Amino acid sequence: MSAPKDIFKPDNYDRHILRILQQDGRISNQQLADEVGLSTAACWRRVKALEERGVLRQYTALVDPQTLNYGLCVFLLVSLTRHSKDNAREFEEAVKACPEVMQCYAVTGNADFVLRVVIPDMATYDNFLTENIFSLPGVSQVKSNFTLREVKYETAIPV
Repeated sequence: MSAPKDIFKPDNYDRHILRILQQDGRISNQQLADEVGLSTAACWRRVKALEERGVLRQYTALVDPQTLNYGLCVFLLVSLTRHSKDNAREFEEAVKACPEVMQCYAVTGNADFVLRVVIPDMATYDNFLTENIFSLPGVSQVKSNFTLREVKYETAIPV
């Protein structure tokens, strides 16, 4: 996780705005204002304030990976040989450059990092491991956990 940020305490209007925008980021300000019960100007000001505070980081579209032949989802548990800042930073920068890596977390426990990778097939995954992960200095162990099916996938924060 990054450095702690100031905690924002949303009021009921902000929570309602956030719930709606997390479900439909393309909703018009007029529709949003109507649903929340604010004037369009007040609603717009609140959305802008949420953006400026960094509460709303970006607006995006969720793409179904299966429809684009990215049906293989793998969770990698990666252990490093040395636990130095430089070694971890080098690994993190390399992972950030890999478009196949959807998420990467530094963790405690039996591994140092957990990565979520989406990829078309096993041959591509084999190449990804060889070219991108195994080639990094400092990687001592990689355990691959292949998903069988998606049970729950949620992007909305429960506000």
